[in-house]
Amino acid sequence: MTEQHDLGRHPPSYYAACALPQPARPALAGSVRADVCVVGAGYTGLSAALHLQDAGCRVLLLEQARVGWGASGRNGGQIVNSYSRDLDVIEARHGAAQAAAMGAMAFEGGRILRELVARHAIDCQLKDGGLFAALTPRQLRGLEAHQRLWERHGLQGLQLLDREAVRRQVASERYLGALLDPSGGHVHPLRLAQGEALAFEHAGGRIHEQSQVTRIERGARVRVHTAQGMVEADQVLLAGNAYLGDLEPRLAARSMPCGTQMVATEPLGARAKELLPGDHCVEDCNYLLDYFRLSADARLLFGGGVVYGARDPARVEAVIRPKLERVFPQLRGVGIDYGWTGNFLLTLSRLPQVGRLAPNILYSQGCSGHGVTYSHLAGRLLAECARGQAERFEVFARLPHLPFPGGRLLRAPFSALGAAWYALRDRLG
Repeated sequence: MTEQHDLGRHPPSYYAACALPQPARPALAGSVRADVCVVGAGYTGLSAALHLQDAGCRVLLLEQARVGWGASGRNGGQIVNSYSRDLDVIEARHGAAQAAAMGAMAFEGGRILRELVARHAIDCQLKDGGLFAALTPRQLRGLEAHQRLWERHGLQGLQLLDREAVRRQVASERYLGALLDPSGGHVHPLRLAQGEALAFEHAGGRIHEQSQVTRIERGARVRVHTAQGMVEADQVLLAGNAYLGDLEPRLAARSMPCGTQMVATEPLGARAKELLPGDHCVEDCNYLLDYFRLSADARLLFGGGVVYGARDPARVEAVIRPKLERVFPQLRGVGIDYGWTGNFLLTLSRLPQVGRLAPNILYSQGCSGHGVTYSHLAGRLLAECARGQAERFEVFARLPHLPFPGGRLLRAPFSALGAAWYALRDRLG
């Protein structure tokens, strides 16, 4: 489902209001040739394009709207390791060998992100450190297990904080403890995408915005058609995620766009440092979680909730303000300058879907709300596979792609019913 926004400009948000300057990127016109055509200029597509361009490929990137227009430019900006279903769940469902193979890559996406930011001097307001905050004793025990799990898969430096220690990091009485991941952190997500796009172009890559793909003609060389042009390429990488629409029905049938909401408060001045003295990002351990952090200009950015089927709420502030004020009652009545929504793509398993629609048409989709780090890894895996190095790509490709019960018609109500059950569990502790 494509949101009803002007594809020629970013939907109104705090991020769009302080984005990086960008060059004009005219729509594709006429026929062009490329080694690889990437569809979608979010993190997955940009990561793939950068990796391929660095390897000497001729890469052309098509975007139906603007660079970072979708989830990559509207998300919480939180650098969170691993996957939406963690390695213990993967081991229970798919075995120890699969968990070990995915565990070897579980922390790579964040490293790729930081490498790109450092190498290309991307001004995306990168900060280190992320907190997972426990609201109940059960969640606190879960964080202890979480620490052991990630350490077993090679991530060191995690710190478990008790109630007093977490209170020094977050000025809220809601949390019993937290797990601090120094390798986590947060960024201005739209600036990150825009900086990656500029780096790709500086390396010789080409981006065409306002170039929605209308059909893909398969063959030894793939022809990718837009309203005004056509790209003939040896390989095509589909990286549209929640904004791929019905271009490939086989992908749409096994995924569901979901909306999440965020607000940005008025600038808080010195109060901001009192709320989050360590300037870490925070997410709680509920199934329907809240997440928040500070912006570079001392606003609180707060998000939470899920709208199944990508239906925008009438007023984002009405959804988010009660959550914000539960965490920080000292901000009751605070001014909210921006509210916005964005879609992410959910899979039934909550694990990414990776594979081939043809030998030379590859895809990755379904980050399931865990996309900032995974999408950067996915881009690298797509690039490796396009260059004939498919071993790591196949680790994800062999995961089953499960259809939603009831098909596309009933996937949203079934998912909402499941979410209501988990929300009840959250409330009961």
